[in-house]
Parts: sequence; structure tokens; C-alpha cells
Amino acid sequence: MSEEKGLSYFFLGLGIGVAIGVLFAPKSGEETRDYLRSKAGEGRDYLKRRGEELYESAGDLVEKGKAAITSQKERLAAAVEAGKQAYREAVAGETGSRAEA
Repeated sequence: MSEEKGLSYFFLGLGIGVAIGVLFAPKSGEETRDYLRSKAGEGRDYLKRRGEELYESAGDLVEKGKAAITSQKERLAAAVEAGKQAYREAVAGETGSRAEA
């Protein structure tokens, strides 16, 4: 509940600040709107570039993850095969010692 009030007060303060800023802006309404439009365009361009960078880095992470999984899969397959071979040798050794007895 306290966080909701804090968030409400934040947005209320933000709205009041914007309203006061527009009322006391040193430029005319047309100039202020143009300025806001240009800044919004710059913000959009920045977010687009940043999004593309994040998308590329996420792609790199996915590729690294795939490589790590493939490597672990190969290691696991080799370990399983080594375990099978050790079992076969142990069984063959027991069979050979039974034949000697």
C-alpha cells in the first residue's frame, strides 16, 4: 500500500512538473511542441538502437549456450561410453576368473 502511494505521488509530482515547465517555457507553444517532438524522435531512435544491440547480444548468448550444451552432450556421451566399456571389461574379467576356478 505504501509503495502504491509513493508511486501515485511520484506521477502526481511528474505531472505538476511538466505542467509548470510548459507554462513557464521560454519558447512559444509551437517551438516547444517541435522541441518535444524532436526529443521524442531522438528517444525513439536511441531505444531502437539499444533494442537492436540487446537483440544481437542475446543472439550471441544463445549461440554460446548452444555450444556449451553440445559440448556437455558430447562429454556425457563419452562418459556413458566409458562406463559401458568399463562394465564390459569388468564382466569379462569376472567371466574369465570363473573359468579359471
